[in-house]
Amino acid sequence: MTSLYQILMLILDVVWFVMIAHIVMSWLISFQVLNLYQPLVRQIWDGLNRLLEPIYAPIRRILPATPGLDLAPLVAFIILIAIRIILQNNIALFL
Repeated sequence: MTSLYQILMLILDVVWFVMIAHIVMSWLISFQVLNLYQPLVRQIWDGLNRLLEPIYAPIRRILPATPGLDLAPLVAFIILIAIRIILQNNIALFL
């Protein structure tokens, strides 16, 4: 059971890292530090969007429309942290 817990935590850590990279990159693009016309930047941005869109899409359907402000990454990030806390606090029940 400990192995399953460690695998779940590893997956959550990878998702956390990808979400942080996506959030930081979106800020850099918004403030025009990064340019989407550069091929490498475009490829990384498209890859991150394709990885995270299955997570963000259900959240976007539930949230009200806020023009110019996407709250889906924030909500997904809070949910991810909540899942980590729940797993960490309840691991003793399964061991």
